[in-house]
Amino acid sequence: MKRWLWLGLGLSGLVACGTDPDPIDVVVPQACPGTTDQSLPGTASSSLRAQEPADGVIITFKPRVSANALSATADFTAVVEREGGTVKRRFPHLNMVSARLSPEALAKLKQNPDVLSVEPNRRVYASSLPALPPVASWQGVFNRQGSVGEYTEGLKLVQAPQVWDANNDGILDANAPTGEGVKVCVIDSGWDSKHPELKAAYVGGIDYVDGDDDPTDQSEAQGIVTVGGGHGTHVAGTILAQFGADSGARVAAGQEPNGVVGVAPGASLLVARVLDVKGGGSTDDVIEAVQWCQSQGARIASLSLGADSSSTSEQIAFDRVWNNGNGLLSIAASGNEGTHSISYPAAYLPSVMAVGAVDLLGGYAEFSQFGAQLSVVGPGVNVLSSTLLGAAAQSTLGAGTAAFTSSPLSYTAQSSYTGRLVNCGLGTDRTSCGEAASCDGFVAYVDRGDIFFEEKARNVIEAGARAVIIGNNVPEDGDGTFTLGSASSHWVPTVSVSLASGVSLKKMEGQDVTVNVTGVDYQRESGTSMATPHVSGVAALVFSARPDLSAAHVRAVLEKTALDDQVTPGFDEKYGHGIVQAAKAVELARTLPQGGGPLPLP
Repeated sequence: MKRWLWLGLGLSGLVACGTDPDPIDVVVPQACPGTTDQSLPGTASSSLRAQEPADGVIITFKPRVSANALSATADFTAVVEREGGTVKRRFPHLNMVSARLSPEALAKLKQNPDVLSVEPNRRVYASSLPALPPVASWQGVFNRQGSVGEYTEGLKLVQAPQVWDANNDGILDANAPTGEGVKVCVIDSGWDSKHPELKAAYVGGIDYVDGDDDPTDQSEAQGIVTVGGGHGTHVAGTILAQFGADSGARVAAGQEPNGVVGVAPGASLLVARVLDVKGGGSTDDVIEAVQWCQSQGARIASLSLGADSSSTSEQIAFDRVWNNGNGLLSIAASGNEGTHSISYPAAYLPSVMAVGAVDLLGGYAEFSQFGAQLSVVGPGVNVLSSTLLGAAAQSTLGAGTAAFTSSPLSYTAQSSYTGRLVNCGLGTDRTSCGEAASCDGFVAYVDRGDIFFEEKARNVIEAGARAVIIGNNVPEDGDGTFTLGSASSHWVPTVSVSLASGVSLKKMEGQDVTVNVTGVDYQRESGTSMATPHVSGVAALVFSARPDLSAAHVRAVLEKTALDDQVTPGFDEKYGHGIVQAAKAVELARTLPQGGGPLPLP
């Protein structure tokens, strides 16, 4: 039974003829037991936009000719610590350390004649030399037969199947480049080690967030495990998701049962985790990660992350691993703010390739940042790829014999509930559901409008709702694409429906309806983060076809063979050189002389 709280409210100020009015009792229902928690989210904010303070500073000091790099860095670390600072990371070969110091200690350190520069260890966000060690290829034999249904729209746009399945029969062509023998290092939020699309390709990883060798996309503190958003898993799947039948992962209704295949399904995967479960990281971790990738024999570093401002320390690191075009090929996202500026590290020319986004028809994506440093573009709108197991969701909604299309809200709980449908209006507070609400449970119908979806959900859950249906109020928006803001153990299955479906459902008030939300292992995402791994995968195919080529040659091949847009022929700041084209790139690469010959390419 619902419990009620009676509040006597005196109406001082509403006095007539010198007599006080009688108090009015306002009935406010108490929250149902177990439905309230301080962790329930309020207004949501994107972790990719919330600017956090820098994590200390990065200090570059003068190299000492007479000392080796390790001893010189140790000496300078001692200097920092004598000033009361704490050194977080050391970069011996770059003459750098990252550290945390008080303002007074930092001011004093800047006066040290051995200090060349001090800059913020800025935050980065998801929006990824000497002769290389021998390439460790697959831990097992990768599958060579699958289904053409695994070929995503993005895969086809960049011509990947034309490289390794020219006759489109669902079988990898003999001797075709697949990325085999090429290590791609994904510098991102980590990965899901259990995902069947990825685990066979994995050859090593490191976690700079938690400080261990397990780059799983989650963190644990005080016994509580917080799972990330699957960003790195999505990126990795676009590059090298496995080909073949019976992946074992769950797909949404109507999708290819075998999941997806990556641009370079034969490539090997290295994972360097630098982004936390909120999608943020620090510059020094990126610097450390890109050096680690090179030390592990990677030919490509894929970075679907960035920051608004440049960092001299970071640029030095990328220039060093680039090694005048003879080292690591770093490929990074241009950013998602739609502005005339490329984010960093993507904007570091020539050591990093900046990647912008187009939609699945090849048109410019309005969110894609652009500028003179843009190299190429790739598919970055509504891209289907792997995500954390069960993290994506699909929903069904039924009332009697009637079925309604619906979309699960982000962060919804995954379960099934059948109960009476109660119209809760706009869900602005616990009273919105009226006397039909009961702590015994019901399905709340709530109209879109006035307040955030997470507030609506919180209010009706506290009134006793065990499932929530959000009715859209924009006819052309269909079911809508909505979110509950962030994860919470108090959420219930929550879905959205179109305006037309909402009208029909409200006529069924009092009838039993069933809301069912189940987890799937693939989802569609948008951003230059999604475009970047398409380009990284194409680069892996070129390296696989011509392992003797340098990073500079592969970059040149990708740019020269990119599909030019028809709007502004030639290089332009929104499309760069165009959409990467795998088949054309491999074809050109195979015509080059041993070692690639002189640059620029003729």
